[in-house]
Amino acid sequence: MRVTSVVIDGRDLQPPAPLELALTALDTLPDDGELVMLLYCQPQPLYQILRRNGYVWTETSLSDGTNEIRIRKAPSPAG
Repeated sequence: MRVTSVVIDGRDLQPPAPLELALTALDTLPDDGELVMLLYCQPQPLYQILRRNGYVWTETSLSDGTNEIRIRKAPSPAG
């Protein structure tokens, strides 16, 4: 299975541009897709939106100070 990844490099963008780009990308993200954000900060407002809307994410701090955030739709509960 191939995962569709969308990458947003927001390291040189001013707020709220990275957040706006992320929300637009999430609107069209396939169920098996992944949004990768590259930022120099932890986007707390985005995290709140993700929690409320059923997304999960992982964060990795890279050696150059970049925060790599990988966002996916939360798996559906088995039922």
